[in-house]
Amino acid sequence: MTNNNINNNKKKFIKLKYYYGRDLAILLADKICSVYPSFQKQDFIDTVDRKTNDLELKERIKIITETLHDYLPLEYAEVVKILIGILGPPNPYETGMFKEGYWIMPIAFFVETHGIDDFEISTNAIYQITQRNTGEYAVRPFVERYPKQMSSLMLEWSLDTNVHVRRLSSEGMRPRLPWARKLDQFISDPKPILPILDNLKQDESLFVKKSVANNINDILKDNYDIGIKLLKKWSGSQNTNTQWIIKHALRNELKKGNTEAIDLIQSGKR
Repeated sequence: MTNNNINNNKKKFIKLKYYYGRDLAILLADKICSVYPSFQKQDFIDTVDRKTNDLELKERIKIITETLHDYLPLEYAEVVKILIGILGPPNPYETGMFKEGYWIMPIAFFVETHGIDDFEISTNAIYQITQRNTGEYAVRPFVERYPKQMSSLMLEWSLDTNVHVRRLSSEGMRPRLPWARKLDQFISDPKPILPILDNLKQDESLFVKKSVANNINDILKDNYDIGIKLLKKWSGSQNTNTQWIIKHALRNELKKGNTEAIDLIQSGKR
């Protein structure tokens, strides 16, 4: 067995939270120093190490983010320029947030917590971040604060050439995204999401299709009539990607034996 295989096997048994401590602080500090040499590298590392030891995942990410804020005492736009400058090339794979670029999560949280008053700078940053990790959590406060602007931007992103950006246009608008606060505005009225999903209904990416189906599954929980009406509209399509989304979106309804859902699936097979 090669050393790489041994290291990979060891990684499988490390709790996720332990990735967000001293080692990640070292990685971040080295990257920041490459574009901002006056960064107090060792103080940053030692502070993160001291403060994260007894914490769980979310608290660790928060500490790293706030320590970044403390050790980058610059205007928000300048800090974002530094942080975006260390991201590296986009992730070419259709992978989730913990498969590639896991170290970027504190940067996303930085934009989420410190950038709410700077719409253009922050959304441009999220556009870059999501191509390497994910912007699905960072984007949600902006959806709440700027609903019309974000609906328009997400509609634009749903047509993007980058698969991660297209996925974000759905995932970031999910009413009940796991590990995130609910978007009550879309639980009350999910109609602003529908044009975005409509743009994605024939997407060939499994990464995107899963998000679209999960979004509709969220909608069905609170607004069944709106969700089922959308799926009925799509059901006449012979596109295999659309049919996959319909079936996956209805998985919970099918488990419950919902005859309307069963009929909808059967109609797509004809």
